[in-house]
Amino acid sequence: MNELLSATARRALRYLESLNDRPVGPTPQAMQGLAAFDVPLQEESLDPRLVIEELDEIGSPGTMAMAGPRFFGFVIGGSLPAALAANWLASAWDQNTGLYNVTPTTAVLEEVALRWLLDLLGLPAGCAGAFVTGTTVAHITALAAARHAVLRRVGWNVEADGLFGAPPITVVAGVEAHPTLFKALGVLGMGRSRVVKVPVDAQGRMRVDALPRVSGPTIVCVQSGNVNTGAFDSVNEICDRLEGSGAWVHVDGAFGLWARVAPSRAPFVAGVERADSWATDGHKWLNVPFDSGIAFVRDGDALRAAMAVTAEYLPSASEHRNPSDHTPELSRRARGVDVWAALRALGRQGVTEMIERSCRHARRFADALSAAGYEILNEVVLNQVLVSFGDPEMTTRVISGIQADGTCWCGGTVWQGRTAMRISVIGWSTTDSDVERSIEAMLRVAASAAPATESAGTKS
Repeated sequence: MNELLSATARRALRYLESLNDRPVGPTPQAMQGLAAFDVPLQEESLDPRLVIEELDEIGSPGTMAMAGPRFFGFVIGGSLPAALAANWLASAWDQNTGLYNVTPTTAVLEEVALRWLLDLLGLPAGCAGAFVTGTTVAHITALAAARHAVLRRVGWNVEADGLFGAPPITVVAGVEAHPTLFKALGVLGMGRSRVVKVPVDAQGRMRVDALPRVSGPTIVCVQSGNVNTGAFDSVNEICDRLEGSGAWVHVDGAFGLWARVAPSRAPFVAGVERADSWATDGHKWLNVPFDSGIAFVRDGDALRAAMAVTAEYLPSASEHRNPSDHTPELSRRARGVDVWAALRALGRQGVTEMIERSCRHARRFADALSAAGYEILNEVVLNQVLVSFGDPEMTTRVISGIQADGTCWCGGTVWQGRTAMRISVIGWSTTDSDVERSIEAMLRVAASAAPATESAGTKS
């Protein structure tokens, strides 16, 4: 075991050290090489050292360098050193973190990490919380608590009696709400198509003036951080409009909720503490390993009613928090350990600086591309940049060229009818030098993709 894990650690370190110099995307040759994995399962056992050697030598070249400093394709960061190391140690502990009486260390670490997060994000101190796989399951968790609460108020026990014959629940969301929210509503039986969709403005923010009047069991879902533009719904105004209605307000803050920690961005999230539940990710701006979603719920009783499980064989009686009372899973890894380690290593100032730095990098991308004559489609208020290099065909050529070039990796999107390249800056290891190197590559690729007759001054 010692030799195997030591050799594996050396391989992992070599991989991480290679990320700054290798192409961000895997080469065609590396992707073709993955076919070597597709063999019949052998009859005899294989030396674990050979298994890891095969995994590394065939698999590592075929990976996307998401853990590196120049992956801007999705809103995900790499893993902070302390968080990655804690993840390794927690995996060695192999704790099934469901019950305090069985796994006290990891249960306490999760309890502490949740308290730190509530304080850091400026959410009500008494909120309950859950560590889950990602924002999708954070939505499912928080919205299950919302479903319980709004139906309980009209005398319906949804956990016991289900939704058959239950009073209908009105769900309201902006038309640019993230697909994971609609997926969660579908899983919970509230329907993807039954949502009342509110129009948005030119940045994707829900139009408060278009918010419908609500009555009866209602859940209103707002967004802090549009996945294309980074824009924020006005939670304060929305809560003012809903005052006295009894509606449950849920916040999709997958990455934008972390703006609460950055003084220059916090005004965009003003009033978010007035909501009833929140969903966010640790594997986004906190830069911990996958998978790490977090749900917060003001009404802890509603969350526990929706999630708790009991059985005669489970030693669940405890004065401490049982993680399984707050999550869909009973068996689960100790996700909160990674979060605890990241927060312990960074401290409040470190988290703030990391977020402010990402926003500064995004602004630099926007300024440089705009100065070169390309159109920035969004107000760059956070870490997201949308850029058009001309017509859809030209923009698509540039995106493909940048991905093939390998200096950095960005993806495409279509937002409010415009084809754009999306730059998401969120990795802890991205430096000013990485940004400048990526800008140079973007401009070089864009120039080579342009028609021969087009001059720099006629770009749109």
